[in-house]
Amino acid sequence: QVQLVESGGGLVQAGDSLRISCAASGRTFSAYAMGWFRQAPGKEREFVTAINWSGGNTYYADSVKGRFTISRDNAKNTVYLQMNSLKPEDTGVYYCAAATLLGHGYDYWGQGTQVTVSS
Repeated sequence: QVQLVESGGGLVQAGDSLRISCAASGRTFSAYAMGWFRQAPGKEREFVTAINWSGGNTYYADSVKGRFTISRDNAKNTVYLQMNSLKPEDTGVYYCAAATLLGHGYDYWGQGTQVTVSS
């Protein structure tokens, strides 16, 4: 089992930056690829970004490419999402997730953290 707890969400203005974190506990964090997803009100959850176990490979949705950066610190069992140039359409609940193997679904999910971007 892996427990994931997101933090750092909040209310910001368009153009601002925000960093959210996801702390993992339980099984070996470095064994998992990690991803961030988000869900806006009335919409389905969507993929935002992912990172492999070592941090050497990252993947981004087109909508956030160039603005968001995913990173991880395996010594701290934490994955981060740095969000710059935020837009109102980035508003939503952000979830982190852990995958045994990228591309084969996510095994564990956090409870989410709310990010609200005002115009």
